[in-house]
Amino acid sequence: MSRSPSGERLFAFTGGRRPATANPLPVPAACGTLSAVNEQQIRERALEVREAIARAAARSGRSPSDVTVLPITKGHPVAVVRGVAAAGFGAVGENRVAEVEAKQAELGKAGLRWHMVGHLQRNKAGRAVRVFDVVESVDSVRLGQRLQLEAERAGGNPIPVLVQVNAGAEDQKSGVEPAEVVDVLGELLDHRLLGVEGLMTMAPFTSDERVLRRTFQVARECLERCRAELSGFEGRTLSMGMSNDFEIAVEEGSTEVRLGTVLLGQRPEGRWT
Repeated sequence: MSRSPSGERLFAFTGGRRPATANPLPVPAACGTLSAVNEQQIRERALEVREAIARAAARSGRSPSDVTVLPITKGHPVAVVRGVAAAGFGAVGENRVAEVEAKQAELGKAGLRWHMVGHLQRNKAGRAVRVFDVVESVDSVRLGQRLQLEAERAGGNPIPVLVQVNAGAEDQKSGVEPAEVVDVLGELLDHRLLGVEGLMTMAPFTSDERVLRRTFQVARECLERCRAELSGFEGRTLSMGMSNDFEIAVEEGSTEVRLGTVLLGQRPEGRWT
């Protein structure tokens, strides 16, 4: 396994179930810099992604229609966001408030739902509520409380959220500990403007399939526990899986995979404007 120059994990389609020690192949040359990526290339890559999802879903007895692809456009220029929209996607993922503010100043919403997928500081919650349609990275009750407050100030429209769980038990990552997920999610459900729709997790950066699979299993078990113990909570969304591990995530129950490099190529160096 390798990283792109921008630090994102790289993945290549392998098809079928991989042994735990398998090493992913390099990303094809076509997934290089983004200067030449256009709508057609995005459509072609999306087809490959969906074929891989279909294989993974079949291996686990699931329907591929149960899995949504969220293109991760962070670090990409606005031309790529336009290409994603033109290719038929309905949403994009970003991780910086300032970057989205700049992109939307030029594009508007572009007919897309904008998902916050990175760590969100509480002091940026107000700005986030104005530009994001979904926040997938609520990692504490305090952040949820702040989002509730800012949603009230912004006019009282509910904001869909996912609770981020640290399913891989990594000290360097944000997220609610698995043992605390039910309590935290239960508190967040009491906030009327937070539409808690499920959980999100990020797996460790590793080529060990056993570690990846166990991380995704922990997240799925957390969601199942929340459904069982919290009255009225449906929890339909389980966002997990990135470019290097999304097939494993689908096998383990993911309903949304967040894809950057494998779909859009490597992010260009420098600013995204």
